[in-house]
Formats: sequence, C-alpha cells, structure tokens
Amino acid sequence: MSAESTVLYDAPGPRARARNRITAVVFIGLLVAALVYVIAVLASNEQFTAEKWSPFVTWSTWTGYILPGLWRTLAAAAVSIVLSLLLGAILGIGRLSEHLWVRAVAGFFVEVFRAIPVLILMVFTWFLFAIYGIFPSSMLAFAAVVTGLTLYNGSVMAEILRSGINSLPKGQTEASLSLGLRKSQMMRLVLLPQAITAMMPALISQMVVALKDSALGYIIGYSEVVRSGLLSASRYGNYIPALIVVAAIMICINFGLSKLATYVERRLRQGSRSSAAPADPEKAELAASENLL
Repeated sequence: MSAESTVLYDAPGPRARARNRITAVVFIGLLVAALVYVIAVLASNEQFTAEKWSPFVTWSTWTGYILPGLWRTLAAAAVSIVLSLLLGAILGIGRLSEHLWVRAVAGFFVEVFRAIPVLILMVFTWFLFAIYGIFPSSMLAFAAVVTGLTLYNGSVMAEILRSGINSLPKGQTEASLSLGLRKSQMMRLVLLPQAITAMMPALISQMVVALKDSALGYIIGYSEVVRSGLLSASRYGNYIPALIVVAAIMICINFGLSKLATYVERRLRQGSRSSAAPADPEKAELAASENLL
C-alpha cells in the first residue's frame, strides 16, 4: 500500500484519480444541464416575469402570509424540540436502567413511536384531541403538530442518547462506581457531559428534521409557512415563485442550524480537550507567580 492509503482502502492511483475527475465533471455537467432545462421550462411558462414576483417586494405579502406562517413553523418546531429533548432524555436513560420493567416500558415506547410515520401521529392526535375536547379549536392543530413531532423525535433522540452513552469507554462507568457515585450522579456528572459532545451533531440534525416535518401540519389545517405561501399564491396566482421563496427560507434556517451544530460541536470538543489536557508544572508555577505579582 502507498503512504496515503488507509486501513479500509488503498489510495487511488493516477488512473483512478483521473477517472474520478472525469466522473465528477460529467455528473456536474448533467446537473447543470438539468437545472438549465428546468429554468428554461419555467421561463417559457412565464414564471420569472416581474408580475409573478412583484407580490414579494410588497410588505403586505410578508406581514399577511409569509411571516405569520414562518412564526407558526418556528413555534411548533421550538416547542416540539424542547419536549423531544426532555422525552428523549427520560426514555434514553430509562433504556439504560438496571430495572427490567423500566427498560421494557421505555424500549416499547421508543420502538412503537419511532416506527409510526409523523403524519399518522399528527392525524391521530388531531382526531383524539378533537373528539375528547382536550384543547380548544384554536389550538387543536398546533397541539396535534407538536404532539406528533414530540413523540417521534423524542423516540429517535432517546436512541441517540442511549448510543452516545454506550459509546463511552467502560472505564468511565467503572471509575465512577469505584468512587462511590450513585447511578444518577454517574449519569449526570460523568457520562452525560461526555456523551453530549458525540451526540450533538445527531441531535441538531434531528432538530432540522423536526423543523421540516412541521410542514406536515398542512394536512390537518395548521397554517405553517408552506400553507401560508400557498395561500398567498392562490391570491396572486404565482405558485412556483411562492414555493421557491418558501424553499429559500427553509434552506436558510436549516443551513443556520447546521452551522450552529458545527460551532457547538467544535466548542465542546475544544472544552473537553482543554479540561483533559495534563497541567504543565512550569506553566502553572509561572501563572501562580504572575497572579501574586
């Protein structure tokens, strides 16, 4: 193997690198050609005329349709994410319990609600809340969307939490028990702080999923940003531009969350490395002398 080879595969040679470049160029060319074709078709159907886009340069379109829908989308996603984190923490720790019945209940809950599509959960909870009058009619769709997102994403986050804790070295648990820590103290002080660093990208990714899945509330009448965009399009007759604007808004939000995940992960890893780094006696003595001066 060459010096650049890895454990899993050999580094590509000159022919393989040339073949990979050709494949990449062909793929990019096909992608650009498809994009040009789509734009040409939309342009031929007068979807890029100023008349179609003019509603989005007026403030009334944003205040009447887009911004209220965006607020409802962010509200449903934020509430469901917070509740999902709480539910995921409870279920994830429950699946690691020493008691068999606790593990069984938590595991059954996780496996059931992780296997049911989010849309079915929203529709089921909407009918359930409507039949028994649990929420007023004005809050019915919001409650159903939040409940469906919470049940599904909480189950997924429970598995993320469980796998993150199980990925830690067994010596962490053994050292904690040897120090006389209780199970709750070991989980709170030792295991969870280390597991959060490894889990953070997956947790943020699941938050992005919750944000996108909030658009499914359109089926049960929840006026989130997609439904609001379509309502504005039905008034102005510009469905394609309205959907493009909504898609751009969602892309910007999800891109921001992805950048947030990268930043948080980097900060957590830097913090863990700095706290785990061995102290230099000479630097410590020098710092102590500077403090005294």
